[in-house]
Order: sequence, then C-alpha cells, then structure tokens
Amino acid sequence: MSAAIDEARPLTGFRIGVTAARKVDEQIGMLTRRGADVEWGAALSTEPNHIDDAELRAATEQVLARRVDVFLATTGIGMKVWLDAAQRWGIGERLVAHLADAEILARGPKSVGVLRRNGLRELWAPESECFEDVLAHLRGRDLSGVRIVVQEHGQSLSMAAHALRRQGAEVTTVPVYRVASAEDPTPMFRLVDLIADRALDAVTFTSAPAVAALMDASVATGRRDDVIAAFQSAVVAACVGPVTAAAFEMWGVPTLFPERSRLAPMVRMLELELPSRRDGLEILLADGRQLLVHSDRVLADGVEVPLSPAPAAVLSCLLVNPGHVVSRQALLAALPSGQAGSEHAVEMAVARLRAAIGTRAVLTVVKRGYRLAVAA
Repeated sequence: MSAAIDEARPLTGFRIGVTAARKVDEQIGMLTRRGADVEWGAALSTEPNHIDDAELRAATEQVLARRVDVFLATTGIGMKVWLDAAQRWGIGERLVAHLADAEILARGPKSVGVLRRNGLRELWAPESECFEDVLAHLRGRDLSGVRIVVQEHGQSLSMAAHALRRQGAEVTTVPVYRVASAEDPTPMFRLVDLIADRALDAVTFTSAPAVAALMDASVATGRRDDVIAAFQSAVVAACVGPVTAAAFEMWGVPTLFPERSRLAPMVRMLELELPSRRDGLEILLADGRQLLVHSDRVLADGVEVPLSPAPAAVLSCLLVNPGHVVSRQALLAALPSGQAGSEHAVEMAVARLRAAIGTRAVLTVVKRGYRLAVAA
C-alpha cells in the first residue's frame, strides 16, 4: 500500500473489514471519510433482533409471580424492548413497580439510561461495563434463597445463571430477543479469507455475537487457525468495548478497544493505531531499552537485532497489545508451520527472543503465558 497518509484522511491506504449489521452505514461512512478502503461482511442478520412474543410474555409472568430480590439489567435495547412489550400487554406499570422493590444492578450506561427513564434506579453499575464484573460483584455474597432475575441480551446467559445457582440463588432468565446469523454467509466467508490471507489491516466488531459468528465461519471454512494467527500478528481486532473484546479471549486473540464503548472512539483509536504500526512501532521497555519495530526489522537501542522466524512470530504477538498477557496456546498457534509441535517450542522461541532483545524484556506470567515488559 503506497498511498500517502495525510492528517485529513489518516486511514488512507488502509483496508478495514466491518462485521456490523446495525448502524453499518454510519460506521462505513466514518471510515471512508478518513480514507479507508472498507470490506463489509455482516456477521449477523440485518433484520431487527428476533423477539418471541409468547416466550417473553411467559417469562414476564414468571417474574411477576413472586418477589424479585436482585435484578440484573444487561443491555439498554433489551430493557427497552421488554418494557415496551409489557406496556403493549397492559402490564407495564405493574412490571416497573415489581422490579422497583429489587436491588437493581446494571451492566452499563445504556441500560442505566433506560431504567431511569422508566422510573427505576440502579444500586450499582461497574465502570468497566462488563457483565463479568456484575457477576464478580455478587460472587462473594451468600445468595442462598435469593431470587435473581437476569435480563438476557442476544445471547443466552445460561452459564451465568448456573454460576449464580451454585451460590444458592434461584435464577430466572428473561430472553428478550435473539440475534440471528446473516441471511447470506457469502460476504462473511469472504471476510474470513481476507483475514486469513492477511489482506486486511483491521476488522471492527461491535458485538460479542458478531465475534462468535465470524469465528464460527472460520471453523466452517477450515480457516480458523489461519484467522487466529493473522489476528495475533498482522490484523488488528478492533472492538467497540470490553464486552465485545471478551468474546475473543477463548481464541487467544489480542484485541484493542477504546476507553468509551462507542463507535466514534473506536474509529479514532484506529486513526492513531494503524498509521503508527506502518511507520514503525516504538516501545520503551521496563529496563530502559528502546525497541523499534519497522516491517521485518527490529532494533534494540538503535542496533538491528536479527530474529529467526519463531522468535519473530512470538514478538509479533506480544506487540499486538504491548504489556498484555498472551497465552502459550496463542503463541503456539502463531509459530511458523512445522514448528508448532508443543509448548516446548514456545519456550524455546521465547528464550531466543530474550537472548536477542534482553533477558528481562519478556516476562513469564505463571499459568497464563507471557507479556512484553513495557515501561509504565
């Protein structure tokens, strides 16, 4: 890619994949105005989320049948759909009054906004906007006999419900809507090939179900390992927030996401991230050494360091998100073909990398993996 990058169009010459189904025109417009070449492959259906009215009504009656001790609100759109449906059935005020007596925990600001507009007040919400932190908030408590109602989003939260039941809680889930896969998977299959072939600079994700759909497509096409290796080295997995990013954890894929879980900050993050990668990544290590990575050249304190393919692959993974832990499994998958036989191969590659750039440059994180020791 030889196109010049200018301040007005900082993404000129970059090719970015978009997986969104909702607000896709807005996202593509933001990227193309900044000069990006966009490839769109909707991971999910472009139709509105599927709502099973009878199932939702039955779940609502179950909620209303008995006192609710704790209520978990997970998404703004889910709360709006549920409360609107209750109004349509003529039981909206009754549902709001019933939930008002409960301890209300909200996942993030969107669900908080809907709650407050309907006269409900949350007791607590995590700054991270992660549902996992809501569960962590409850984990240390004795939930024996406590009735908890969980408002589900597009994916089932049955595993979270089972975890709460193990603490003694009685849990009722409310399946407000379900997210359907894209009607035509062809564009998604094309996106998978582009990622696997490292023909994209970044791919954006605005929901956890979109991550799951893309990885399912990579499995279906037999390119899962290629996709994971590409994300670990050459292609940026850009997520709108930590909830979306968490969906990649099981695959060992490093991600980037902005501090505010919104579309515009994600695009601004790419404006800064992608040009810096092309111009050369400069890292200050914790031991004071300066590491400069430009294309296939690595310089430590200005001196070029030759790296063989295996340690170079490990360094590429560690540089995707400097300072963050990368699992041994993820590093194993990134090793060149023919060298990924066992975790011993990872240990050998890490040892060679340390010998080249400094023995304290790569830290071992017990039972988790390795991370680059960057300066605070």
